[in-house]
Amino acid sequence: MPAVRQERTLGELFGEFSQDMTLLVRQEIRLARTELSEKASAVSRRVTSVAAGGFIAYLGALALVAGFILLLTQVVGLPAWLSAILIGAAMAIGGYVMLRAGLRELKTIDPAPRRTVETIKDDVRWAKELRS
Repeated sequence: MPAVRQERTLGELFGEFSQDMTLLVRQEIRLARTELSEKASAVSRRVTSVAAGGFIAYLGALALVAGFILLLTQVVGLPAWLSAILIGAAMAIGGYVMLRAGLRELKTIDPAPRRTVETIKDDVRWAKELRS
């Protein structure tokens, strides 16, 4: 019965190490793509929500502006130009508050692939330990 060779040559070890590192890099790239895709989806949903909310608010505001201008003109007796200025200022302030809230929500998203960065750091430490 032939003896089973237990030890591998240095060339075999480096070859195996090279294959393992290639596989590891491919997995890290796959993880980074997945993580970036998840973050892009989250940003997309929030941007869509902000845009849709802004558009609907705009449509409603147009109707309300006309109604309030008419109300102030006919009921209160203000001149139409003054009614328009007062209502326009109120709408501008409301729109500004909504815009700030939407932008604040967008700033809470961290676009960096943090998990991938951490695993790459772990991989580099592991590779350095193997070389030592």
